[in-house]
Amino acid sequence: MSTTAIRQKLHTYLEVANGKKIKAIYTMVEAEIEESSIEYTKELKSALDTHFADYKTGKAKTLTVEESKKRINKILKASKEK
Repeated sequence: MSTTAIRQKLHTYLEVANGKKIKAIYTMVEAEIEESSIEYTKELKSALDTHFADYKTGKAKTLTVEESKKRINKILKASKEK
């Protein structure tokens, strides 16, 4: 089974598991979760808030999924040609 499939099954299970099982699973991975948590600086939070506000007001240029795929494929193709 692929990692993606396992991740989806776990996500689905966690939505319906009882509290005791959720706590047990969390205990097994708690240290790793704490190690991987990211602390954002005030500057980064401010920049993200600004970008989000620009998006909400329509000031930010956005791309459709199709436009994003085209750009990504162009970059991947160029990197393979090197």
